[in-house]
Parts: sequence; structure tokens; C-alpha cells
Amino acid sequence: MSDNHAAVEAALEEMITAARAHLAAVRDAKGEVDSDDVWRAYVAFNNAAVTYDDALSETYGEPLPWEVEPIDLEKADRFMADLVAAEQAPTDPHPKVISVRQRRDYLIPSVSALINAAELARREAGLSDADSEPVASVADAVLELLQSSDGSLAALDIPELEPLDGIVTVAEVDKSLEPDDFEETDANGPFTLGASDKLVARLDEHLNGDIMEDQD
Repeated sequence: MSDNHAAVEAALEEMITAARAHLAAVRDAKGEVDSDDVWRAYVAFNNAAVTYDDALSETYGEPLPWEVEPIDLEKADRFMADLVAAEQAPTDPHPKVISVRQRRDYLIPSVSALINAAELARREAGLSDADSEPVASVADAVLELLQSSDGSLAALDIPELEPLDGIVTVAEVDKSLEPDDFEETDANGPFTLGASDKLVARLDEHLNGDIMEDQD
């Protein structure tokens, strides 16, 4: 038996031993996902197959019937660790909160008509007049319209309110809104930007339908 053939035989035995160790690790893992023992046995099996493939090719010019490439265990471990960290990291690394603020003004042709519209919206929403405070003012009417719908300004798109110009701003803020931090009588606090907050976009809505954008 030549030295070269002995090296091939030794590499084959190493590959068979590594294959059996890999099978044992898979069996012992009992279906565990991402088992470290299975992974390390897989790398050892793969690299043993590479060694046998090299010996077989150099001695007889015959490669394995499948392609194998060596695996650097340390590099592979670092890659897997980085991959897991990336999967666990927040999908959006942006550290800011986006705050959208809108103002739209309305002309009220008839206060009584607006109050009637609010009372109708309350009934259509299935709310009982007996269980609620009467709609007695413009503020009551507007709040009733918003509460009886989805809470958006679309609820105010009714003939009893004539829309005027409006404005929408988009700002980056460090902290999300906490309504309880402000008194109910504080009309400015919830809309005031902090020292580190930044206005990033503004849309001007004009009565004629034109929208002007001013963005940094």
C-alpha cells in the first residue's frame, strides 16, 4: 500500500467518523432548532469531506460526487451571531418619533344647523340622547361629530361646515405624546415642538384645492 493510498484511506476514515458524529448530534438534538452541537458536527463533517476530496483528487484524479468547500468555524460563528443579532434588532433604526399635526379652519353658516347635524350623527351611531349631554354649542357639535365617527377630520366634511384653509406639519420628535402631561385647558403645549424636535415637512391646504409643500 502506497503512502498516498494510506493517506486517502485515513481521510476516508476521518470523514466516516465525522459523519457518524454528525448523525449522533442530530439524533441527540431531537429536532432542536439551531443546535450548537449539530452545527459544530456539521462543520467537522464538511471539513473532513474536504480533506478526503483533496486526497482523493490528488492521488487518483477523482473528486467526490458532490462539491464541498471548507468552512472556517470561527468566521461562521461570527456570521451566525451577526445574523441572529440583525434578526433581533429593531426593523427601523430611526431613533425619532414622527408627529403629524393638522389644523383646518371652518366657517359655520348656521349654528343651529350644525347642532342638528351633530344630533343626527349621534343617533345614526346608535347613541341615545337620553344617555348623553345635550348638544348645546358649536364645540359640543364638533366633538359629537368626531366621536360619532372614526375620530378623523373627515367627519367634519359636511355641508354645515364650510372648509377654509388648513395646514399639515410633519416633525421628528424625541418623545411620543402623553396627553395626561397637559392640562385640558392647555391649547398650545401638546403642539409645541421641543428644543431637539425638528420640523421636516409642511403642507399648506388652500380653499381652492391647491396644496403647497415646503420641505427641508
